[in-house]
Amino acid sequence: MRQIVHTSISGTTARVQLSNAFGAGPVTVSDINIARRSQGSSVTSSTNRRVTFGGKSSVTIPVGAKAVSDSVAFAVPALSDVAISFYVPSQETITTQHGLGLQTNYVAAGDVSSHATLTNPTTNGEYNLLSGLDVQNSAATGSVVTLGASITDGIGSLSDANRRWPNDLAVRLNQAGRTVGVLNEGISGNALLHDGSGQSAVNRFTRDVLQQPNVKWVVFADDPINDVNNSNPPSAAQLTAALTQIINAAHAQGVKFLCATLTPFKPDSGWTQAGEDSRDGYDAFVRSANSGCDGVVDFDTASHDPANPEQYLPAYDNGDHLHPNTDGLQAMANSVNLNLFS
Repeated sequence: MRQIVHTSISGTTARVQLSNAFGAGPVTVSDINIARRSQGSSVTSSTNRRVTFGGKSSVTIPVGAKAVSDSVAFAVPALSDVAISFYVPSQETITTQHGLGLQTNYVAAGDVSSHATLTNPTTNGEYNLLSGLDVQNSAATGSVVTLGASITDGIGSLSDANRRWPNDLAVRLNQAGRTVGVLNEGISGNALLHDGSGQSAVNRFTRDVLQQPNVKWVVFADDPINDVNNSNPPSAAQLTAALTQIINAAHAQGVKFLCATLTPFKPDSGWTQAGEDSRDGYDAFVRSANSGCDGVVDFDTASHDPANPEQYLPAYDNGDHLHPNTDGLQAMANSVNLNLFS
């Protein structure tokens, strides 16, 4: 497998994170390599480095566990494409994956991880076993996790374009001279209160936020939209109670919690007045002085039509009325006050 990761910050060393969180059995991965991607499935061979786990060239990951590699000396440019390649010798079905990565990744037969170019690979748009790339930079002030659903995952942006709002935020941080890693933990369809498309934000918060390397901030974004965008939405009080729970969990570990308001979704097919009332109540709580939020990111104001605040500004609607387009995602990223990361 050769999977492409677009970086946020630069660094001089890196670590690879592999996960078997949802596996049915242990998974063995071997011949792990990291290199700068040149184009397509090809890498710049002079940049290729072997990756080890505890000094070994292979690692077996138990069910429910993750494996973090040894640090490898590897010059990582900011906002660049890095290829992580590895060989899975067994034929077991891989069930730990990110199904909608909006990135072309590659699979080739045999152990060809160190090859500069893969011959006749198949392609997919998902990530398998690879859960993160930890870019290490002594000047970094920390990392921010963007926790959300399909809007954070980048639905509405083009594949292979790296135009999700967290990518746009990473560009702004780099342009401002701030060395803050941006870790995208968006899962399409994810919700705050209930499992379904992945574990709920409440249930995955420890793993996907608090256990991330050098995490200092989390921006909690669009998950609650998938709670309220149906015929039987929870109340705003139910949403804010769960929000308070994960705010408290973040604060207990010294992580600052930045609350995002919810973007509009009328007239999506799941819209109801009751759901709109829950969204309004949630956004009002987030904006209030007693929310517990360490800062507010007002995605609602950044994206809605001032004349019809229950809907997107037409120039930002990707056509389904639920997701912003590329310009809308950029407007959301532009609304983030970079001074929050101080």
